[in-house]
Amino acid sequence: MLCAVAAVALLAAPSATASNAPGRAVAAASVAELRQAGIDLPLVVRPVLRRTLTIDEPALAQTYQPGVAWEWQWDAARVNQVPDWVVRAAAGVKIAVIDSGADVGAPDVGDKHPATWSVLSRSARVTDTLGHGTFVSSLAAGSVDNGVGISGFGGDAQLLVVQAIDREGYVTDVDEAAAIVYAVRHGAKIINLSIGGSESSGLERRTIRWAAAHGVLVVAAAGNEHDDGNLPEYPAALLQPLGSNGRGGIGLAVGATSMDGTRAYFSNTGSYLSLAAPGYNVFAAESAAAPWPRAQLPWSSPGFYGWASGTSFSSPEVAGAAALVWAANPKLTAQQVAWVLKHSADGGAWNRELGWGRLDAAAAVELAQHSMGAALRRARYEPRPIHSSPPS
Repeated sequence: MLCAVAAVALLAAPSATASNAPGRAVAAASVAELRQAGIDLPLVVRPVLRRTLTIDEPALAQTYQPGVAWEWQWDAARVNQVPDWVVRAAAGVKIAVIDSGADVGAPDVGDKHPATWSVLSRSARVTDTLGHGTFVSSLAAGSVDNGVGISGFGGDAQLLVVQAIDREGYVTDVDEAAAIVYAVRHGAKIINLSIGGSESSGLERRTIRWAAAHGVLVVAAAGNEHDDGNLPEYPAALLQPLGSNGRGGIGLAVGATSMDGTRAYFSNTGSYLSLAAPGYNVFAAESAAAPWPRAQLPWSSPGFYGWASGTSFSSPEVAGAAALVWAANPKLTAQQVAWVLKHSADGGAWNRELGWGRLDAAAAVELAQHSMGAALRRARYEPRPIHSSPPS
């Protein structure tokens, strides 16, 4: 559900009123920053609300299958087969998670020493009472060598946490745009947007194009409304345009799979789907300030962990894998990184259910490592992996 806010440039929660002076000041600052970046804005800015894409179905321990790792999605996406040098080289890539903030006290997030910024408070102080941003951040770029909890998909990638979603789970297009501009200007090569709504705005479209023009790969969740209309979700459908059938585009729209590799029942389908990644009952870090169900772990570990479902959590896995692809071949452009991730997925051919298939991080790294720009341009017309001997 995408809602328009009647008050001009009012960026607070939906229950806020036009008398909220701090809200108006935040709006003015965001609009000024966007205009400074060269993004055209109308004289009257009417912010558009969209929501986070969590579905309220955290998985509990009784759904856990014997013999399968707690963080089952790590093995399912074959991140465990990515060479260690690639995991380490990802330190040269920065992933921005634009979300509800993050609990920087959560070990898997805090041990990455993330840079932080809140477009809501205009400060470096971020919190996460919603819980969504912590879960997403840990999946995208959680620490892989701190000896506790989970491993993020991005290896040693740098993490930039940008808080733009309010405590009710909503973000306006103005705050979304301001967060994107901040992320790009502070060195992000990859931006994750686990948000969505059934309509877009001119501001959102211009800012997404602006980020792409600056060489940034934007990854977004495809939506969780398959059984509730299955309408296209934005910004995902801006990245992989409607009617594209997974070809071209300026970013990646990510659906969700279950443990068996099939489409998660809630995951949207359609011509704007790029690929899919594990998203049903995935295991990740939780915010201490959020009332999410917490797993009772059989080992001693600081922090809190649990399961949750949604394309919100598939998207950061792909964002993390994009950092591994860039680490394997830094010469690739953002569009080439997107192409590699799509054409190394396990589907073999594009379809409306899973796009190009489920994320295969090891295959993506292999394809990137042995491919150069000219080969990737040729591969647009011959979409199959390019194999060669590994470097000596």
